[in-house]
Amino acid sequence: MSLGIFAEKVGMSQVFAENGESKPVTLLKVKDCTIIDRKTKDKHSYDAVVVAFDEVKEKKLNKPQVAYFKKNNLPFFKHIKEFKTEINLELGSKLVVKDILANTIYVDVTSTSKGKGFAGVIKRHGFSGLRASHGVSISHRSHGSTGNMRKQGKVFKGKKMAGHMGNTQVTVQNLRLIKIEDNGLIVIEGAVPGCAGTLVKIKPSIKKAKANAIKQNEGK
Repeated sequence: MSLGIFAEKVGMSQVFAENGESKPVTLLKVKDCTIIDRKTKDKHSYDAVVVAFDEVKEKKLNKPQVAYFKKNNLPFFKHIKEFKTEINLELGSKLVVKDILANTIYVDVTSTSKGKGFAGVIKRHGFSGLRASHGVSISHRSHGSTGNMRKQGKVFKGKKMAGHMGNTQVTVQNLRLIKIEDNGLIVIEGAVPGCAGTLVKIKPSIKKAKANAIKQNEGK
């Protein structure tokens, strides 16, 4: 498994191609990720590196977090994440975005989607609803029957119904990486889940690994 990088969503913009076509893009600001620990198969059943970013003051963390950083003689960080990888990296070293995403065409991004609160089936699942005409009363946006009368007599798990919408982890695959600025700003074609300020994990695409490998070989 390959390494990735963490970034903060800045917002959306547009870029113009050589033919004058306008393309929507998402701007992501890369965070300085410091490697603070490493997990091995001997103890954790998998290999991974633990990274931390966003240094904060001690008063902004809870007691278990403060104890962890003091025990390992580390600065205080707001976020701790890990990447499953067999790559051996030195503790205290930093992940450089241009090294990780060098000559990469497609990336996979993971973040938390916007929370929409409680939503009905039409908004949440795209139901067409009933006819909004005479005789339907005010139930034309309802989801209809949900269970069975005799055989099972219950509502099956996973049935599409009204409920909480959004605020879940979402991964969007195969987004094209347009460019990486010198100030750590990443430009990605298309939309990335979440609002401005959302934490985003960026990794080289899994399904487009072959295309990325060809580009990396050309760059050598």
